[in-house]
Amino acid sequence: MKKFFLTLTVVAAFAVAGLSQPLPSQNGDGTDVPHDAPIAPIGSGIAILMILGAGYGTKKVYDHRKKLV
Repeated sequence: MKKFFLTLTVVAAFAVAGLSQPLPSQNGDGTDVPHDAPIAPIGSGIAILMILGAGYGTKKVYDHRKKLV
């Protein structure tokens, strides 16, 4: 079991490092990025996921309270 978690940790570390973005001072090809450029664009997808998560949590609480009565 320890070997599995060690392997999983190493693979996850490489995956995170491989998906990371370049430093804010570099554009991937070594050129500088203007300081007013956003580092990571965050769209409305995050808001949609938050709303869906809140709805799911509300349903779970409602079902749990209904089961207690």
